[in-house]
Amino acid sequence: MSGEGKAVCVTGASGYIASWLVKLLLDRGYTVHATVRSLDDPNKTQHLLALDGAKERLCLFEANLAVEGSFDSAVNGCVCVFHTASPVLLSVDDPQAQLLDPAVKGTLNVLKSSAKVQSIKRVVLTSSITAVLFGSRILESGVVIDETWFSDPLVCEQKKLWYPLSKTLAEDAAVKFAKENGLELVVINPGYVIGPFFQPALNLTSEGIMNMIKNGNEVFSDGIYRLVDVRDVAAAHILGFENPEADGRYCMVDEVVRSLQIMKIVDNLYPSLGLSERYKDGKCVEPLPYHVSRAKAESLGVKFTPLEVSIKDTVESLKEKNLLSF
Repeated sequence: MSGEGKAVCVTGASGYIASWLVKLLLDRGYTVHATVRSLDDPNKTQHLLALDGAKERLCLFEANLAVEGSFDSAVNGCVCVFHTASPVLLSVDDPQAQLLDPAVKGTLNVLKSSAKVQSIKRVVLTSSITAVLFGSRILESGVVIDETWFSDPLVCEQKKLWYPLSKTLAEDAAVKFAKENGLELVVINPGYVIGPFFQPALNLTSEGIMNMIKNGNEVFSDGIYRLVDVRDVAAAHILGFENPEADGRYCMVDEVVRSLQIMKIVDNLYPSLGLSERYKDGKCVEPLPYHVSRAKAESLGVKFTPLEVSIKDTVESLKEKNLLSF
C-alpha cells in the first residue's frame, strides 16, 4: 500500500469524482484530509464516513472556496493536494458569482494554502475537457484533440459557455500561480463522467444519462458525448501524484460517441426498458467530428474501462437508488 504513512488532501470531497478519489486513496493506505462545505450536512459526509478505512484514516474539514485561508488547516501536514472543488452548473443566472469566482478565486485560495506547506510536493487539479475544446481550432471530421489544445476565454465568453470559461480561467490561473510559487502542478481534464456513484445526491452527469434513458432528453444539442468512467478519472488523479514523471495536463476521454450509440448499448443490456422502439430508425451515418487522444493518459498508466461496463454500472447505480425502475 503505497500511501501508508502519507497524508493527502481532497477538496470538495463529497462530489462525484472526489468521492471515488477518497475511496481509492483510502484503499491505497493514505490518510485523507477531506474538505466539505458543511460538516453538519449528512449528504456531504455520510457516504465518505462509510468507506473502508474511513474510521482510521479519514479526517473531515469544513472549508469554503470563497474564503482565503479556509483550506490552511486541511492541507497542513499533507504531501499532495487534489483540488476537485468547483461548481458544476450548466445554466446560471449570474455566471460571475455562481461559476467564475468560485472556480478561479477558489483555486487560487487552495493553492495559496498549499504554497505555505513545505511538505506539499504536488497539486493535482481537476480541470475539464471543456478547457481544451473551445479554441480557435476547428472541430472537424478526423481531427484528434490532445493536450496541446486550449479553450480560448474570448470564444467561451462570446458563445456564453460559462462552465467551460470557468474551467479554462481556473486552469490558467493555477498554472501561472504554480510557476510563480514553485509548486508542481498536474492537471486532469475529464470528459463527461459516467459510472457508479455513491453520494446520495444525484450528480449532474448521471442525471443527464437518466433523463436520456427516461425521456430521450439530450444533454448536448449536438448529441455528442465525450465519455469517461469516474473510476478511471479518480485513478488518473492518483497516478498524477504518484508518478514522478507526471507533468502538465492529461485529457481523460475514453470515447467520443453519439447519444444513439449510448442508447443502443443500454437497449442491448436492458431490453426490458423497451428503448429499441424509440431508436430503431436511428443510424449513425455521419462520422464523428473529432476524437480525443488517450495516448498521454495511457502513458501515465491509465487503463480505460470499456464503455459498456461504464454504462451498465451507471444504470445499475440509478436502479439501486430507485431513480430508474424496470
